[in-house]
Amino acid sequence: MVLTASTIKPGTGIKRKGKRVGRGNASGKGTYSARGLKGQRSRSGGKSRTQIRAFKASLLKVPKLRGFKSIYSKKETVTLDTLERIVKEGDLVTPRYLDKKGVIGHPTKGVKIVAKGELKKKITIKSCLASKKAVELIEKSGSKIVF
Repeated sequence: MVLTASTIKPGTGIKRKGKRVGRGNASGKGTYSARGLKGQRSRSGGKSRTQIRAFKASLLKVPKLRGFKSIYSKKETVTLDTLERIVKEGDLVTPRYLDKKGVIGHPTKGVKIVAKGELKKKITIKSCLASKKAVELIEKSGSKIVF
């Protein structure tokens, strides 16, 4: 039998049938059928939804959202020190390469290289942004950066 969404069945003994109410006192759920005496909840259709209590107090706990929130996500930053530590001589560094090395979380966000430390290895950097100082240091080391 092919396993599809329509052929999946619950395991034996997992689903329990709900107890039928209002079928005589011998059943254990007779007379008021576990609804109590009078009131809205005892009537048919008298279910009350869950209430939000102390709504004002919970609103006050939420920090105010002020100012302008940019729709553009921030780029992942990578320092020259980090590049020096993880890359080998002659490597091609791309956002995907940095993701595989575990340096960045999301390669789709984009990568910006910042000038912290030095780069001594000759590498090629592709599809990464860089600060002016970082570009200077990269080219000084004999590496290439392709935007």
